[in-house]
Amino acid sequence: MSSQAGVIVAMDWGGSWARTSVVNHAGELMWTTRVPTPQGTGSENMLRVGEEALLQAISWCQSTPILGIGIAVAGPIDVESGIFYTPPNLLELNGISLIEAWQDRLIYPIHIGNDATLAALAEYHLGAGLCQRKVGRDVKTLLYLTISTGVGGGVIDRGNILLGAHGMAAEIGHIKIDTSSSADLCNCGGRGCLEALVSGTAIARKTVNALSNRSETTILKDIDITRLSSQDVFTAYSAGDSLSERIINEVISDLARGISDLIHSFNPDLVVLGGGVTVGLSTTNLLGNLKSQISDSLMSERHKDFEIMYAQLGDSSGMIGASLMVQSSLQDI
Repeated sequence: MSSQAGVIVAMDWGGSWARTSVVNHAGELMWTTRVPTPQGTGSENMLRVGEEALLQAISWCQSTPILGIGIAVAGPIDVESGIFYTPPNLLELNGISLIEAWQDRLIYPIHIGNDATLAALAEYHLGAGLCQRKVGRDVKTLLYLTISTGVGGGVIDRGNILLGAHGMAAEIGHIKIDTSSSADLCNCGGRGCLEALVSGTAIARKTVNALSNRSETTILKDIDITRLSSQDVFTAYSAGDSLSERIINEVISDLARGISDLIHSFNPDLVVLGGGVTVGLSTTNLLGNLKSQISDSLMSERHKDFEIMYAQLGDSSGMIGASLMVQSSLQDI
């Protein structure tokens, strides 16, 4: 952690909301606000709304020194240039650099990162990783997955983000789980991606498809399918609904397969799960079952030497991670 006096302006910009905060050196949110992401209004207006949110945060700081601006965004994005590359949740910004668009008016140095990767960084230093260290368990490598509308993640090794050549490493949602020609289609255009099989969107889609076949008795038969969510399916699972049990068991199996592949790749000692779907996993007490299935697929006892737990920082993780990114850049100077 940096001990420099001053604060960081941090933003977590997703498809639905732009959350903006002023964060101190300890990762505490001193002030925060959010505005809707104006989807469908054009890139110029989207940039204006984001810029105004950042200027509002800067204004709140008054005479307090601002060390920099950290922005967590749903990618893919080149973290050095700030250029978006076909971001599914912010598609109107494709090909645009946030750094070039905002630097002149915002004045302070701007740092960009993938939202899930920065959430991983926050969990390592101030969330799940900190919880482990408090009980005497050192964390060398953290694997983070966020499972909600989509699936994202990041890998932190010895406190540092695994970035890759262009800052686009650990696109965890797009590892291939189902290689059959009939595999579910993913938003990325591929088939059989982890995101297409275990996200909240995927759970709802699988359930709607099953309901349309009307081949199984289920307590979900009278639900408005246009409003059905993954949480509805988890609730039905808890009530012993056979259709929901089948779907959730498939999801757990696919998720375990994906995580075991990632453990073989990165050898983490801590796996952290965040996002809306984890609420369902928690309420149905499925974490133990998931870990058991993961361990059964691993090749060695050293790979099996990991803990798995839920994320600790909630919706604030992206902004906290963005502030840590700025602090890290200052330490590198």
